[in-house]
Amino acid sequence: MMDQDKVNILLVDDQPAKLLAYEVILKELGESLIKASSGREALEYLLKNDVAIILVDVCMPELDGFELAAMIREHPRFQKTAMIFISAIQVSDIDRLRGYEMGAVDYVPVPVVPEVLRAKIKVFAELYRKTRQLERLNVELEDRVRARTAELEESHARLLESEQRRSLAIAAGKMGSWDWDWVNGDWMWDEGQYQIFGLDPRTFVVDPSNVQMLLHPDDTDELRKAIGQFTNGSKSYEGEFRIIRPNGEVRWCAGTAAASTDKAGRVVRVSGVTVDITERKQAEERQNLLAREVDHRAKNALALAQSIVRLTRGENVKTYVRSVEGRINALARVHTVLSLSSWQGAEIRKLIDEELAPYSTGEQVKLAGPEIQLEPATAQTVALALHELVTNSAKYGALSALSGRLSIGWEGHAGLLKIIWVESGGPAVEKPVSRGFGTRSVIASIESQLGGKAEFDWRPEGLVCCLTVPLPHRQFAAEPASLVEAAADGHALRRAEW
Repeated sequence: MMDQDKVNILLVDDQPAKLLAYEVILKELGESLIKASSGREALEYLLKNDVAIILVDVCMPELDGFELAAMIREHPRFQKTAMIFISAIQVSDIDRLRGYEMGAVDYVPVPVVPEVLRAKIKVFAELYRKTRQLERLNVELEDRVRARTAELEESHARLLESEQRRSLAIAAGKMGSWDWDWVNGDWMWDEGQYQIFGLDPRTFVVDPSNVQMLLHPDDTDELRKAIGQFTNGSKSYEGEFRIIRPNGEVRWCAGTAAASTDKAGRVVRVSGVTVDITERKQAEERQNLLAREVDHRAKNALALAQSIVRLTRGENVKTYVRSVEGRINALARVHTVLSLSSWQGAEIRKLIDEELAPYSTGEQVKLAGPEIQLEPATAQTVALALHELVTNSAKYGALSALSGRLSIGWEGHAGLLKIIWVESGGPAVEKPVSRGFGTRSVIASIESQLGGKAEFDWRPEGLVCCLTVPLPHRQFAAEPASLVEAAADGHALRRAEW
């Protein structure tokens, strides 16, 4: 087979081992085998070369086989190019139909049978050669017609020029293409390019000065150097840069450009593809932020656990373990609430509901207050304080008797969260002669860790506890006129050491 009769077969797969295997299998056909390790690399080669057959892996990162096929099929040069999909997974009928709609001519399952793959490629290669022979005959016929008809020749020239100026990349979501006539300075953008830059093609004039105004100042010099490289003989460019849309939004883009030269080697045209990679960049930033956040949260959790172990007291090992477990479980519950909001915060009612879940049946518990979102660190500390109040109420206070009633009200005002805890209907209350461990735990949590204030009023008719927590830079919903009015009056717990 003469070299000029060889056809180009483009092998596209992100795994080098597979590319090597396909090359070994198809080598004996004597065709020209070109390897591309990504969809973007395949597109760059297609922009500058004719290809008879594209053998592409369905599953690839960034740009899979279906997306690549759709983009290739949109270009008039490649509408009849044979595309064979290789799939390592079981392909459903719907996927097959999707592939055929995208332009696939066949599927090859994995593991690949070398004889079958060679036979398929050979058939399409011969078909391509025959088609090209017919096209050459058609060109000869068109040349004769053009020689006789000047009007037809001019029309055909306009058609070729129009095809050259067509977009070299399709606006597939966040991709655009552009073309720059290096000689006369004319620019052409497709619709996708305008979309990436956030521009209206009806009002924006594409020229060097206008385009430069859209580039991020920190990336302008790098792009100028890239243009200078074309002048010095470079044929391609690939890099990442930022743009600033007219509305001030900053977007990250990946750009690929290729230069066309005349017979003397001078640049006559530069064509390129732009891909909006902002989401990928944001994902990378989120991942970095997540790593830092995980480290921060782990340290906070360890600090809280250390505080729980240090402050907990017990008459014996059994009561000590039970107390520690109860507080750790309270911390776990608030972590669950925070995780449901991706650690953006926790609504105070959800924290209270979690702590009071075993006692919330019937009318024993009454809650009243607006929706207030707590930051993670504040939510954890408030939850531990509530746990102490609930635990002691269940042992000695209103929640220890069926006749007992507990009312909890809260409000937010002037950057402060105020929680009013009122118990009634339980055992008779006696004011303790000294602060017990429960009282000290609540005070330590609220005052030492949050800089707030915890007040206990041991009234004969029942305990009233007021927790005040600073919440700077927070907005609150409308609050009730009086939390004490919203909370039911009554008698509260009795504990000698509370």
